[in-house]
Parts: sequence; structure tokens; C-alpha cells
Amino acid sequence: MIPHPIKLKQVLFLGLFTLCLTPGQFPVLARFLNLPVLDQAQSTVSLEQEGSLAPGDAFVEVDSKQAEADKLFKQGLRHIGDSEFRKALKSWQQALVIYKQIPDREGEANSLGNMGRAYANLGEYKQAINYYLPSIAIARQIRDREGEARSLTNLGFAYGNLGNYKKAIDYHRKSLDIFREIRNRQGEARSLSNLGNAYESLGDYKKAIDYQLQSITIAREIENREGEAGSLGNLANAYRHLGDYEKAIDYQLQSLAIKREIAKPRGEAYSLDNLGIAYGNLGDYKKAINYHRQSLGIFRKIGHRKGEAHALENLGIAYGNLGKYKKAIDYHQKSIAIAREIGHRKGEAYSLNNLGATFLENNQLEQAKNHLFDAIKIWEDIRQNLGNQDDWKVSIFEAQARSYRLLQQVLVALGKPNQALEISEQGRNRALIDLLAARLSERRQTKAPTLEDIKIIAQQQQATLVEYSIVKNQIYIWVIAPTGEITFRSNTLPQDTSLAELVKVSRMQIGVRSRGEKNAASLPNPKLNTNNSNLLQHPLHQLYQLLITPIVDLLPITASDRIIFIPHQELFLVSFAALLDDNGKYLIENHTILTAPSIQSLWFTRKHWHRVQHSRGKPLIVGNPTMPTIKIGLEQKPLTPLLGAETEALTIAQLLNTKALIGLEATEPTIVRKMANASVIHFATHGLLDDVNGIDYPGAIALAPDEPDHDGFLTSREIMISDQHRKPPLLKARLVVLSACDTGRGEIKGEGVIGLSRSLIAAGVPSLVVSLWKIPDHDTVKLMREFYTNIYTHEFDKAKAMREAMLSMLKDGDGNPDPKAWAAFTVIGEAR
Repeated sequence: MIPHPIKLKQVLFLGLFTLCLTPGQFPVLARFLNLPVLDQAQSTVSLEQEGSLAPGDAFVEVDSKQAEADKLFKQGLRHIGDSEFRKALKSWQQALVIYKQIPDREGEANSLGNMGRAYANLGEYKQAINYYLPSIAIARQIRDREGEARSLTNLGFAYGNLGNYKKAIDYHRKSLDIFREIRNRQGEARSLSNLGNAYESLGDYKKAIDYQLQSITIAREIENREGEAGSLGNLANAYRHLGDYEKAIDYQLQSLAIKREIAKPRGEAYSLDNLGIAYGNLGDYKKAINYHRQSLGIFRKIGHRKGEAHALENLGIAYGNLGKYKKAIDYHQKSIAIAREIGHRKGEAYSLNNLGATFLENNQLEQAKNHLFDAIKIWEDIRQNLGNQDDWKVSIFEAQARSYRLLQQVLVALGKPNQALEISEQGRNRALIDLLAARLSERRQTKAPTLEDIKIIAQQQQATLVEYSIVKNQIYIWVIAPTGEITFRSNTLPQDTSLAELVKVSRMQIGVRSRGEKNAASLPNPKLNTNNSNLLQHPLHQLYQLLITPIVDLLPITASDRIIFIPHQELFLVSFAALLDDNGKYLIENHTILTAPSIQSLWFTRKHWHRVQHSRGKPLIVGNPTMPTIKIGLEQKPLTPLLGAETEALTIAQLLNTKALIGLEATEPTIVRKMANASVIHFATHGLLDDVNGIDYPGAIALAPDEPDHDGFLTSREIMISDQHRKPPLLKARLVVLSACDTGRGEIKGEGVIGLSRSLIAAGVPSLVVSLWKIPDHDTVKLMREFYTNIYTHEFDKAKAMREAMLSMLKDGDGNPDPKAWAAFTVIGEAR
């Protein structure tokens, strides 16, 4: 019996079936981007089911426009089933026009949702989200709770593809709540499985496994074999990421058996492809190839071009791992051809990355270079399509950063290290640079700096720039002299320990501890010297040998000449001032030091310095506000008061001839209002590293709450973005000091450090002082008093003022030579 046309529309809303692309875990070529597929369940019938719904006599009674719209809608489904995404879009666009004319709100919502689906497959996630949102709005207006849940699921997929897994989880939870409310057990099982996939992407495999098991239980209770098979496949992927390949293979085989039993060839092909990946992880590449070939045969038989491209790509990876580069290259090229044919830009970029990696392994460097440049061009285009959505740009870059590192490796191997520097810069802080350009009313998208730009920036700064890049087992170092001359050096990372572990041990050796905790006073930790046999084993000296020894002859001889370090990855946590040279002297004793997130950021901080250099606002000094509460376990508890921070604020306020805001005076709205015009801003309070209220921006400054609208946490997002519809005014401060603990830290991503320092740079602050760890209160008071005295009495620039303050801690009778008492602070940006 043919369904009634109106019911047909309800059934044909196509949920988003995404392909989760995560790095493969191969012992030989970890640089490859493997293409496993998560069985993210569709919200309605599968494409195979859709194909059986042919028009019949029931359509005769329907208005001709309704029939025409329904026909176009189904045509779009057929196109997307054949991976013809642009054709699908055209069909749904035409259907949407008619549904609006009739009017048919349900058909309108379904068309919008499926257009989002098509854009997502094309890698245009911003556009996808722009179509999902009105689809949700219509579903809510017509009280279609199931349709609303489906659209929320699709939004979750879109944010997952952007790498924003926290937001994806939020939407999948909302979808789950609705399905449970309307007692839709099948939808509930799918939402649980989708949540498991999102947690897997976050690396929380225990939680991922738990959600998949819940989904499987429900699917078995309601005898939904397709749903059971999908969740079993996802469970297999979770175990594969845990390294339990035998269990992964077992669950994937169970999934495969069900898909064959219920005749789901596309699902069968995906299971075979994922089995190939699992065997590849085990190093059994011949068996991996066998499964990928079976998968490829099915995809070709059913005409699923996107799946065909994925199977070809995974075959290329397997052959590459066997060292059969000619075959690997052939498969990668075939995958790229299909991705281009169907307009799957993200898949094309992944395949170009893998092809470049294969050419590199085969020492075909020119070909590797060309294909990696092509991959990066696509990544740049995808990010450009995200407009001004900073958080999306940050999250999506995680999967893209590998191409930039590979290209640096290729260029260095080609003897073109200066060109590699351009790529190193191109892969840093792109979202921040776009944000800075937009805030200065320049072009929304900015180009990465050329070599000539880099030379000009070094000359403007009158400083020696040192940029690091961690690539495979090497650390690349570029030194740009104040004259603009560029020199490249490299060093091999230690084999017996990871760089992350070495950095961690160096911080432990310093003895960092929490501000406000008991026993926070500095303990004796005498500086090592050449007579100390432990010097060579000291992690601060080992870091010096790794980071400084290769370039020591290129650093300025005069101690007052500035060095600006541009760290990478774990190096953002290194206190360069505390590195110990071969004579047991700290680096700060011989050099004046600053840091920056990238060379290009220095161009913007210089522009901001010119903008605020004559700022006449009053200094804003904040210390020990009445502390807000934070959730600890199941309870809300106030943060610990900081009496030492109050002393610090009162001391600095006296130096600057102003009044410190203490206790209840330092409410969040008061501080935000005063920040707008302050010439100097100093915070002596708690700094939090975490995402305080689930907005995906880590970092917050603790202030006095002003309920109900202000919780007392000034977050990094609030500093940077006031709301989605207007940009906040740029701050007028020449200097912001965050003497709060850990304010220089944050979440280290491909974009750089995501936290308070980044937000303040984006807000227009040219010079920042931040802390890499929590310092005992009385030491902070001494150092900060010296710092401000050096600026306002001795008229030193900020870098020199910080250096002299640190030296006073080392040498003065009332100081403290222990590096944990002074080495945490770093000046970011402009020295002036």
C-alpha cells in the first residue's frame, strides 16, 4: 500500500550520515589521515528504504504543486544517495520554493534540513548549520517534536565535523531528551550511539563504550537490527582507539553479520572498510587490503561514490604501509578524483595530505610539496567559509594542522627552510589573526606573512625573533635578526622521553604549586652552577641544550637587546627565563625575553600599541575580590580568599596613585565597565584554566559576583566577544597584567594556546604579563612592585622592567632566587 503523501514527507526527512575522519594509528606512517566510518544513524529511513517509495495512485488526489514538490524532494534523495550533492541541493531548493508557496511548513522544514545535509557533505559546515537552525525553528512552531529532535541530531553532526565535540554533545543530549520524552525508543538508541561517537572523538573511550552499550541494549529490546549493527560498529571503533584491536574486530564482525543478514550493502561495505583499518592497526596489511577491496567492490556495485573514495583512500594507506608506494599513490589519486567529482572538499584535502605523505616517504619531494600545498589551499578555503566564527575555526584546525607540519618537513628536506618558515607561520593562530584583522576593520580573512613581511616585522621590533616548530622527531628553529636576516637550525628530540614529559618534569623540578594553597611559600631550591654535577641531568639545562644551544651563536651579545620567542605546542609551557646554560646561569641573566603566539601577531600588537599609546584612562587595579562559588563535586563552594593578592593590589595602586578595588567593590559588571577605558589593568585574583560554564572557551578571571546576571567569572569569551551580533569595543589599555595563577596557560591546540592571553590580544591589548604557574603571594608582591617601579620610575620598557625585576629577586637580600618565585611571568607582545 502506498503511503499518503503527507505521511511520505514525514518519513523522507533524511538525517545526516557523517563520516568521521580521524588519524590512523599506524606504526609506519602515523602522518596518514585514516578514514574510519562511524555508523551515525540516520534520523529516518535509509536510502535503501527510500528507494522503494515510488509515486502511486494516491498522488492523483494531491494538488499538482504538492506532487511536484514531493517529486523534487525524492529526486534530491536519489541524488544524495549517488553522492551528487550539488544536484541534490538544486532539487531541494526547488522543492523548498514550492513548499513555501503552498504553504507546507513540514515540507519546508524537511527541505531545509536536507539542504543542510548536502552542504555538510560538501564540507560547508557553516552553510549546513544555517539551514539546520530554521529547520529546528519550524519544527518547534508546528510542534513537531520528532522533527525537532532529528534536526538537533544533524546540528550535532555538523559541529562534530567542525571538531567542536562539546557542542555536538550538547545537541545530541537535547535530541536524546526529546526522543525519551516522546517515547521514541529507536531515536533514543540512535542519540545514545551518536553521543558515544562524540565522546570517542574527544578521546573519552570509556564513556563512548558506555553509550554504545546502552544503545545496543535498546536496539535489541525493540528488535531494531539495523540500529544494533550500527552501534556494534561504533563500539568496535571505540575499542580500536583504545588499542584493543582483537575486541574491535570481534564487534565489527558482529556488526557485519547483521548487515549482511538484513541486506544493508552500504552498511556492510563500511564494516568491511573498518575491519581493514583494524587489521592495519595490527600490522596485518594484507588482510587489511583484502577487506578494503571487498568494501570497494560493494561501494562500486551500489554506486556510492563517497564510500568508494574512502575505500580507495584506505587502500592507499595500506599499500603505503607495505612500502608499495606506486600502488599507494595510484589509490590516493583515484580517491582524489572521485572527491573532486562529487565536490567532497574535506575528503579531497585528507587524500591530498595522504598522497603528499606517501610521496615524502618515497622521497619524491617535489610531488609531495605540490600536493600538500593543494591540501592546505582547501583547508584555507574551508576555514574562510566559516566567516567570523572564531570557535569553529579553532576546533576545525585540529585535523588540518598535520598538513602544515608535513609541508614544513618536505620544504626543509628540499633545502628551502625559509619557505618552511612561511608555512610554520601560516599554520599558527589563523583564527586569532582573522579576529584581529576584523577588529581593526581590515579584511575579514588575512594572508599569512611572506618572508619579506617577516623581515619587516623583525626590523620594526628591533628584536631577535626565535620561532620553534615541532615536526615529527625534530624541532625546527628559525632565528630572524633585527636586520631581517633569517637563519635556520634544527635539533633532534630526545628518544628516551617525550618533549611533553621533559617540559612537565622541568616544571615539577621548579616545584610549582597552587596560589592560595597551604605551604605555598617557596622552599630552598638553590641555583645550580658548573660545580654541581647534577647540572647535566637538570631538566632546565636539558631544555636549554635542546632549545638554545643550537642557536646560541645567533643570540644577541648585549643583555639589554630583546629576544622574542615564538613557542610551539608544549613549548608554550616552558619558562625561557629559567633555562640553565652550560655555566649554570639562568637565561634571563644574559638576555631580555618576551614571547608571542606568532610573528604575524606582533604586527597587530604593534598596530594596537600605536592606537593606545596616548591612552589617558585611569589604571584599574583589582585584588582579592569577594570570591565567586564554583562547583566542586556536587557542591557549590566559594574560591579561597587571597589575602596576599589584596596586599599586592594595594601596593601597586599606591605606586600608580590610584585606588585598588578590593572585596565587594570588585564586582564583575563594575570591572567590565572600568576595563573599557583603563590605561593599565592589573588583576591579582584567581585565574581558572577550565571552561567554567560550558562555552568552549577555557580560562576565566575570578571577580565578585553580582547575581543573578553575573556569576563572578569573567571568561575569555566574554573578554573577546560580547555577543554574536556585535563586536565589543577594543580595550584602550597599554598593558594588562594577569598575576592570577596560570593565566599564561590554557588549552594547547593547533591554533595555539586557547585561554585568557589569547582573548586579551584579540581585545586589542598590545602588551600582556601572564603567569605560567601559581606563585607564592609574598614573592609576587616583591616582583610586581619592582616591575611597576621599573616602568614608572626608571622608565624602562616592559621587557627590561620584567628582566630587572627578576634579577632583583635573584640578587636582592629581600628577594628569592628560587625560580618558582619569579620565573613564571612572561611578557607577551610589545615591549614598549
